[in-house]
Amino acid sequence: MTKNFLLSEFRSKDGSNTPPPVVNNLIRLAENLEALRAHFGRPISINSGYRSPVHNEKVGGSKNSQHLTGKAADIVIKDTHPDQVADAIETLIAEGKMSEGGLGRYKSFTHYDIRGTKARWDFR
Repeated sequence: MTKNFLLSEFRSKDGSNTPPPVVNNLIRLAENLEALRAHFGRPISINSGYRSPVHNEKVGGSKNSQHLTGKAADIVIKDTHPDQVADAIETLIAEGKMSEGGLGRYKSFTHYDIRGTKARWDFR
């Protein structure tokens, strides 16, 4: 999809097919994540990208989850605390290098999405 991200990294964990409109969103998401990867100079692991409706329900995701449209990823960067990842995303958004969207802080990962409007939450 992009220099450092494969579509397979973002596929629904239940093996469902990824609809074409979702693939387009995943490409845009991956393009944004490239800026974050460049910032840290390290690979980004995708814990959760696209979620099929069945998988989203199974994991207790929101009925309006950005994962359903391929606009969200829950990410981890090895040897980098999730707070550092979230802080870097805030900086990159402010610098215009990443799109405004949702940013969720969790104990073991960071959620980022490209919904187009600012949304922030903290579940640490």
